[in-house]
Amino acid sequence: MGIEIERKFLLNDDRWRELPSRSERIAQGYLVGAQALRDGAARASVRVRRAGERAWLNIKSAQLGIERAEFEYPMPLADAEQMLAELCDGVLEKIRHHVMVDGTLFEIDEFFGDNAGLVVAEVELTAPDAPFPRPSWLGREVSHLARYYNVNLIAHPYGQWTRDERLAVEEPTSC
Repeated sequence: MGIEIERKFLLNDDRWRELPSRSERIAQGYLVGAQALRDGAARASVRVRRAGERAWLNIKSAQLGIERAEFEYPMPLADAEQMLAELCDGVLEKIRHHVMVDGTLFEIDEFFGDNAGLVVAEVELTAPDAPFPRPSWLGREVSHLARYYNVNLIAHPYGQWTRDERLAVEEPTSC
């Protein structure tokens, strides 16, 4: 079984913009998404993602936290395009910027469309307690806040959040 250990952060400022080694536009949609997870009808999200000429299917366990089961399989680009167009309840679009800090890769996602204005940094770790650098632009951790999960950003986009939702630190468990 694949395990993903990932921490997610808001950003304090734009100083990271000088650092990306590369950036790529990503489109993703969910075949099994937020509503099925909320209804208890699914124990995992199933995502189709396209980045450039690459595409893959991703299955991730439906639980809050930094450690989750994850499986990822490459797929033909044409199949991904058809699934995104015909089988998903919406498509989330973002640019992922790759930023190396002291040998650690931070993936900074800058969202578009209904999620415009949201920018988060993710760092994948080898263990839940693994140390990692804390650049000054790295802000508040939101790893345990389900509303920041991509699967939930399709159903309840950042552009529709209330001021209280944008400022809240805690929320009920639901991914």
